[in-house]
Amino acid sequence: MEPAVYLSHPSSLAHDTGAHPERAARIIAIEQELERRGWLGLERLEAPIVQESTLAAVHPVRYIRAIDELCAAGGGAIDADTVVVEGSYEAALRAAGGAVRLVDLLLGGGARTGFSALRPPGHHAEAARAMGFCLFGNVAVAARHALDAHGAERVLVLDWDVHHGNGTNDIFHATDEVLFVSLHESPLYPGTGPVGDVGSGRGTGYTVNVPVAAGTGDATYASLLEHVVVPLARAYEPRLILLSAGFDAHRDDPLAGVRLSEGGFAAMTGTIRRLAAELEVPVGGVLEGGYDLGALAASTAATLDVLSAPEPPPAVEDVPVAPESRAALERLAARWPALTV
Repeated sequence: MEPAVYLSHPSSLAHDTGAHPERAARIIAIEQELERRGWLGLERLEAPIVQESTLAAVHPVRYIRAIDELCAAGGGAIDADTVVVEGSYEAALRAAGGAVRLVDLLLGGGARTGFSALRPPGHHAEAARAMGFCLFGNVAVAARHALDAHGAERVLVLDWDVHHGNGTNDIFHATDEVLFVSLHESPLYPGTGPVGDVGSGRGTGYTVNVPVAAGTGDATYASLLEHVVVPLARAYEPRLILLSAGFDAHRDDPLAGVRLSEGGFAAMTGTIRRLAAELEVPVGGVLEGGYDLGALAASTAATLDVLSAPEPPPAVEDVPVAPESRAALERLAARWPALTV
């Protein structure tokens, strides 16, 4: 097996947000932990700047220009949560470019697993609106590229960031080319992602929102992966799996109340690795949130330890069906007959 790839770039540090929770120290903490672990055999690559045509498949050119012009003028606050400086535009172009390059490597470059560790994150960015620390929809751009440039036909996006990925949700709302599954705390910013939001038009049934309560822990997430995400993926048969890998569902994160551990993230990654092996498809992760530096570093490293292993870990036997899983299966059964409670 080819080594797992890891994409990064120093421009992530030039998106200088000061004491903001989404700050350059996040990347530094991740890479210090990976250095301590000997980089886990990862093949380290530099993220390129995304091509405008690729970015414009998701974001209108006028919006891209507006972000460029704001950064070139020295930056400022886009909203109460989202700020930019002069270096933010290149950082955002490379954050999207890293996710796109990851897809190229997974679908045409021989890699089977990989991770793009850049900032700003992306899953809150709507087609023409920056919000929630996000400028461009990195995973959305990567998924669109997989469909358009590689003929992937069907892409599964699993978003386990503790905040609902409203941008990805809305960008693929009306298509069946992407199955978007979000596990997120509710109520919590941005206040979207109810169970009743299932997509629209051709996309009806291909948006799957699974809100969980504060205090939810590893066992429930393991159940949701095993009993909801895995059978959904088997029914959908994606050609690529992308993870919107936020680590703010960790119990130490200051911005949320879900209680995952780094072991919980490793277990979820193991489930996805086994699923990808079963379906014979590649899997890649893209960094989203995570704001306690120690928890972020440990959880990212735990995830990458599993992603970079030569083989998926052994299956866990008899994962109990949590009430949250049973409720999700009951909701989904009408649109996904292969799912059973």
